[in-house]
Amino acid sequence: MGIFGRKRAAKPGGRHAAPEVEDRPGAVEDGAEEIEPQLSETADGPFDIADAPEDGIPRIDLGSVKVPVPDGSQVQVEMDPESGGVRAVHVVTEQGQITVSGYAAPRSGGLWKDVSTELTEQLRADGAKVSVGMGEWGLELSAIVGDVALRFVGVDGPRWMLRGVIAGPQSQASQAPAVLREIVRHTIVDRGDAPMPVRTPLTITLPDAVAQHIAEQQQG
Repeated sequence: MGIFGRKRAAKPGGRHAAPEVEDRPGAVEDGAEEIEPQLSETADGPFDIADAPEDGIPRIDLGSVKVPVPDGSQVQVEMDPESGGVRAVHVVTEQGQITVSGYAAPRSGGLWKDVSTELTEQLRADGAKVSVGMGEWGLELSAIVGDVALRFVGVDGPRWMLRGVIAGPQSQASQAPAVLREIVRHTIVDRGDAPMPVRTPLTITLPDAVAQHIAEQQQG
Protein backbone atom coordinates (compact mmCIF):
# COMPACT_ATOMS: atom_id res chain seq x y z
CA MET A 1 0.00 0.00 0.00
CA GLY A 2 3.02 2.23 0.10
CA ILE A 3 2.22 3.65 3.53
CA PHE A 4 5.88 3.77 4.52
CA GLY A 5 7.58 4.15 1.14
CA ARG A 6 9.97 1.71 -0.49
CA LYS A 7 11.24 -1.46 1.09
CA ARG A 8 14.91 -1.70 1.92
CA ALA A 9 17.00 -4.45 0.42
CA ALA A 10 18.49 -6.98 2.82
CA LYS A 11 21.95 -6.13 4.12
CA PRO A 12 24.87 -8.13 2.72
CA GLY A 13 26.06 -10.96 4.92
CA GLY A 14 22.66 -11.88 6.38
CA ARG A 15 21.82 -11.98 10.04
CA HIS A 16 24.31 -11.98 12.85
CA ALA A 17 24.81 -15.33 14.51
CA ALA A 18 22.55 -15.90 17.51
CA PRO A 19 24.23 -16.01 20.94
CA GLU A 20 25.17 -19.48 22.06
CA VAL A 21 22.34 -19.70 24.58
CA GLU A 22 19.57 -22.24 24.05
CA ASP A 23 16.41 -21.29 25.90
CA ARG A 24 14.09 -23.95 24.52
CA PRO A 25 12.98 -26.69 26.90
CA GLY A 26 14.49 -30.01 25.88
CA ALA A 27 17.40 -28.48 23.99
CA VAL A 28 19.26 -30.79 21.62
CA GLU A 29 22.24 -32.46 23.28
CA ASP A 30 25.70 -32.62 21.75
CA GLY A 31 25.80 -35.25 19.04
CA ALA A 32 22.01 -35.36 18.68
CA GLU A 33 20.25 -34.54 15.44
CA GLU A 34 19.79 -30.79 14.99
CA ILE A 35 16.26 -29.38 14.91
CA GLU A 36 15.42 -28.10 11.45
CA PRO A 37 15.15 -24.29 11.55
CA GLN A 38 11.66 -22.89 11.10
CA LEU A 39 12.43 -19.18 11.05
CA SER A 40 10.24 -16.93 8.93
CA GLU A 41 11.61 -15.18 5.85
CA THR A 42 12.30 -11.65 7.09
CA ALA A 43 14.71 -10.21 4.52
CA ASP A 44 12.17 -7.41 3.93
CA GLY A 45 11.15 -7.22 7.61
CA PRO A 46 10.32 -7.32 10.39
CA PHE A 47 13.92 -6.76 11.40
CA ASP A 48 16.10 -7.92 14.23
CA ILE A 49 17.91 -4.97 15.83
CA ALA A 50 21.19 -6.32 14.39
CA ASP A 51 19.84 -5.88 10.85
CA ALA A 52 17.71 -2.77 11.32
CA PRO A 53 17.73 -0.49 8.26
CA GLU A 54 18.28 3.25 8.46
CA ASP A 55 15.17 4.07 6.47
CA GLY A 56 13.88 7.19 8.21
CA ILE A 57 10.49 5.61 8.96
CA PRO A 58 8.92 7.18 12.09
CA ARG A 59 8.65 4.58 14.84
CA ILE A 60 7.71 4.69 18.50
CA ASP A 61 10.55 3.17 20.54
CA LEU A 62 9.05 0.76 23.07
CA GLY A 63 12.36 -0.80 24.05
CA SER A 64 11.88 -4.37 22.85
CA VAL A 65 9.95 -3.33 19.75
CA LYS A 66 10.15 -0.21 17.63
CA VAL A 67 6.80 0.11 15.90
CA PRO A 68 5.98 2.28 12.86
CA VAL A 69 3.39 5.01 13.33
CA PRO A 70 1.74 5.85 9.97
CA ASP A 71 0.55 9.36 9.16
CA GLY A 72 -2.91 10.00 10.56
CA SER A 73 -2.72 7.27 13.20
CA GLN A 74 -2.69 7.65 16.99
CA VAL A 75 -0.80 5.87 19.75
CA GLN A 76 -2.73 4.64 22.78
CA VAL A 77 -1.07 3.27 25.92
CA GLU A 78 -2.93 0.65 27.96
CA MET A 79 -1.84 0.60 31.61
CA ASP A 80 -2.22 -2.25 34.10
CA PRO A 81 -4.25 -0.78 36.99
CA GLU A 82 -2.87 -3.30 39.48
CA SER A 83 0.85 -3.11 38.75
CA GLY A 84 0.89 0.39 37.30
CA GLY A 85 3.02 -0.91 34.41
CA VAL A 86 2.39 -0.85 30.70
CA ARG A 87 0.08 -3.62 29.50
CA ALA A 88 0.16 -2.80 25.79
CA VAL A 89 0.68 -0.01 23.27
CA HIS A 90 -1.74 0.27 20.35
CA VAL A 91 -1.48 2.07 17.02
CA VAL A 92 -4.98 3.21 16.04
CA THR A 93 -5.66 3.58 12.32
CA GLU A 94 -8.80 4.08 10.25
CA GLN A 95 -8.90 0.33 9.64
CA GLY A 96 -8.63 -0.65 13.31
CA GLN A 97 -6.48 -0.88 16.42
CA ILE A 98 -3.12 -2.58 15.85
CA THR A 99 -1.07 -4.20 18.60
CA VAL A 100 2.42 -5.61 18.00
CA SER A 101 4.01 -7.73 20.75
CA GLY A 102 7.35 -9.53 21.04
CA TYR A 103 8.06 -12.79 22.89
CA ALA A 104 11.14 -14.87 23.68
CA ALA A 105 11.28 -17.88 21.38
CA PRO A 106 13.46 -20.92 20.69
CA ARG A 107 16.46 -20.42 18.46
CA SER A 108 15.04 -22.93 15.96
CA GLY A 109 11.80 -20.97 15.50
CA GLY A 110 8.39 -22.53 15.05
CA LEU A 111 6.71 -20.95 18.09
CA TRP A 112 4.03 -19.12 16.08
CA LYS A 113 2.65 -22.43 14.78
CA ASP A 114 1.99 -23.58 18.34
CA VAL A 115 0.66 -20.22 19.48
CA SER A 116 -1.66 -19.84 16.49
CA THR A 117 -3.12 -23.31 17.08
CA GLU A 118 -3.84 -22.48 20.73
CA LEU A 119 -5.25 -19.08 19.76
CA THR A 120 -7.58 -20.67 17.20
CA GLU A 121 -8.90 -23.13 19.78
CA GLN A 122 -9.39 -20.37 22.35
CA LEU A 123 -11.24 -18.09 19.93
CA ARG A 124 -13.55 -20.89 18.78
CA ALA A 125 -14.23 -21.87 22.38
CA ASP A 126 -15.31 -18.26 22.97
CA GLY A 127 -17.76 -18.49 20.08
CA ALA A 128 -15.74 -16.69 17.40
CA LYS A 129 -15.83 -17.65 13.75
CA VAL A 130 -12.21 -18.41 12.84
CA SER A 131 -10.54 -19.15 9.51
CA VAL A 132 -6.88 -20.03 8.97
CA GLY A 133 -4.89 -19.11 5.88
CA MET A 134 -1.33 -18.59 4.69
CA GLY A 135 0.37 -15.19 4.49
CA GLU A 136 3.86 -14.00 3.65
CA TRP A 137 5.30 -15.15 7.02
CA GLY A 138 3.19 -18.27 7.44
CA LEU A 139 -0.15 -18.84 9.15
CA GLU A 140 -2.63 -15.99 9.52
CA LEU A 141 -5.85 -16.11 11.50
CA SER A 142 -9.08 -14.27 10.72
CA ALA A 143 -11.84 -14.12 13.32
CA ILE A 144 -15.22 -12.48 13.76
CA VAL A 145 -16.24 -11.64 17.33
CA GLY A 146 -19.60 -9.88 17.39
CA ASP A 147 -19.21 -6.79 15.21
CA VAL A 148 -15.40 -6.86 15.37
CA ALA A 149 -13.13 -8.36 12.73
CA LEU A 150 -9.71 -9.61 13.88
CA ARG A 151 -6.61 -10.57 11.91
CA PHE A 152 -3.53 -12.14 13.52
CA VAL A 153 -0.09 -12.59 11.97
CA GLY A 154 3.04 -14.08 13.51
CA VAL A 155 6.73 -14.01 12.62
CA ASP A 156 9.41 -16.38 13.93
CA GLY A 157 12.67 -14.43 14.23
CA PRO A 158 16.08 -15.22 15.78
CA ARG A 159 15.14 -16.09 19.40
CA TRP A 160 12.00 -13.95 19.23
CA MET A 161 8.47 -14.23 17.95
CA LEU A 162 6.49 -11.19 16.86
CA ARG A 163 2.70 -11.23 16.96
CA GLY A 164 0.55 -8.57 15.34
CA VAL A 165 -3.22 -8.20 15.57
CA ILE A 166 -5.67 -5.67 14.17
CA ALA A 167 -9.18 -5.29 15.59
CA GLY A 168 -11.67 -3.17 13.70
CA PRO A 169 -15.15 -2.92 12.21
CA GLN A 170 -16.19 -5.55 9.70
CA SER A 171 -16.65 -2.80 7.12
CA GLN A 172 -12.84 -2.38 7.10
CA ALA A 173 -12.02 -6.10 7.16
CA SER A 174 -10.87 -6.21 3.52
CA GLN A 175 -8.30 -3.41 4.01
CA ALA A 176 -7.18 -4.19 7.55
CA PRO A 177 -4.80 -7.13 6.82
CA ALA A 178 -2.64 -5.06 4.44
CA VAL A 179 -2.33 -2.27 7.01
CA LEU A 180 -1.38 -4.77 9.72
CA ARG A 181 1.23 -6.48 7.53
CA GLU A 182 2.80 -3.15 6.60
CA ILE A 183 3.25 -2.18 10.24
CA VAL A 184 4.59 -5.61 11.21
CA ARG A 185 6.96 -5.60 8.21
CA HIS A 186 8.62 -2.37 9.33
CA THR A 187 8.83 -3.24 13.04
CA ILE A 188 12.28 -3.67 14.63
CA VAL A 189 12.75 -6.20 17.46
CA ASP A 190 15.36 -5.76 20.18
CA ARG A 191 15.18 -8.97 22.21
CA GLY A 192 18.41 -8.51 24.15
CA ASP A 193 20.90 -11.27 24.94
CA ALA A 194 19.62 -12.44 28.34
CA PRO A 195 18.27 -16.01 28.54
CA MET A 196 14.47 -16.09 28.96
CA PRO A 197 11.89 -18.85 29.15
CA VAL A 198 10.11 -19.39 25.85
CA ARG A 199 6.93 -17.27 25.51
CA THR A 200 8.12 -14.64 27.97
CA PRO A 201 6.72 -11.27 26.77
CA LEU A 202 9.49 -8.85 25.85
CA THR A 203 9.48 -5.84 28.15
CA ILE A 204 7.76 -2.69 26.93
CA THR A 205 9.24 0.65 27.97
CA LEU A 206 7.78 4.02 27.04
CA PRO A 207 9.68 6.99 25.62
CA ASP A 208 10.43 9.54 28.36
CA ALA A 209 8.02 12.14 26.97
CA VAL A 210 5.15 9.63 26.81
CA ALA A 211 5.86 8.27 30.29
CA GLN A 212 5.97 11.80 31.73
CA HIS A 213 2.66 12.70 30.05
CA ILE A 214 0.97 9.61 31.51
CA ALA A 215 2.39 10.32 34.96
CA GLU A 216 1.03 13.87 34.84
CA GLN A 217 -2.38 12.59 33.82
CA GLN A 218 -2.43 10.09 36.67
CA GLN A 219 -1.42 12.75 39.18
CA GLY A 220 -4.07 15.10 37.84
